Amino acid sequence: MSDADGPILVTGANGQLGRRLIQRLAEAEPPRRVHALVRSQRAADSLADIAGPAQAEVRIVDYADTAGITQSARGAAAAVHLLGILKQTRSNRYVDAHERPAEALAAAADAAGLRRVVLVSILGSRPDAANPCLASKGRAEAILLAAKTPCSVIRVPMVLGAGDPASQALRRQAEAGSVSLVRGGATLEQPIAADDVVAGIIAALAHTGDDDLCLDLAGPESLSHRALVERAAKLLGTTVRFRSLPAFAAHAFAAIAERLLAEPPVTRAMLGVLEHDDAIDPSAAAETLGISLTDLDETLQRAFEIASN
Repeated sequence: MSDADGPILVTGANGQLGRRLIQRLAEAEPPRRVHALVRSQRAADSLADIAGPAQAEVRIVDYADTAGITQSARGAAAAVHLLGILKQTRSNRYVDAHERPAEALAAAADAAGLRRVVLVSILGSRPDAANPCLASKGRAEAILLAAKTPCSVIRVPMVLGAGDPASQALRRQAEAGSVSLVRGGATLEQPIAADDVVAGIIAALAHTGDDDLCLDLAGPESLSHRALVERAAKLLGTTVRFRSLPAFAAHAFAAIAERLLAEPPVTRAMLGVLEHDDAIDPSAAAETLGISLTDLDETLQRAFEIASN
């Protein structure tokens, strides 16, 4: 059985959220150790600057290996599941990135007697979603929610934090001078600060009930992608001109890339996730977790590492 004060098992620990979570848990009172699971030596090496004996034990595992995950879960208190991809390729399928790891973790959590699993998912995910990525994420949610171990699902939109890919992409658009956006950037975005997501994860880990939780969490402001780029440009002191790319043209390009390339730069399913409108009231989820949400300008300042006035 797990130790209630034992380490936290973290899958996908080398990602930006994983790194932030390890650091936050190390700074907690008392500090919490981590079993940091990654799938390659390269990923393990990327944690060398934050994962030491006092903070995290890095373990290389196959995320679909139930026995390996179970061994890593022994003695842990709970697990945080951070795996997921937006773009499916010939060598990296949604089922292998979402459903199969969820099956392995569900079995491991039950076998090891974990107190809770926290899954970070995507806004709009559900098993019957038309989009293949959102449907796959929804099936992964269902697998973990069906396990004996209580599960907290936290669905989030674009996550912004210093050094992460979404923030870097947004900054490139804001500094490009001229940028083409699908449908002129009409898609609604509701970005959330990475620190708020980590705070939500830690709060969900502390939940003591045996009930499952499914929470849709986002930042406090929903706005069009064009408006988000304009907001970023204002903070960065740049100007940007916009061109509109028809949705059919973007999807046609993605379809051709999928047929011709083993690693296409964009896919139709990925475009569908990026074009999903995010406009929710996050107050109920934030209240349940007992966290405060960072306003958009401060989120952008942190993401771009701009000193506040």
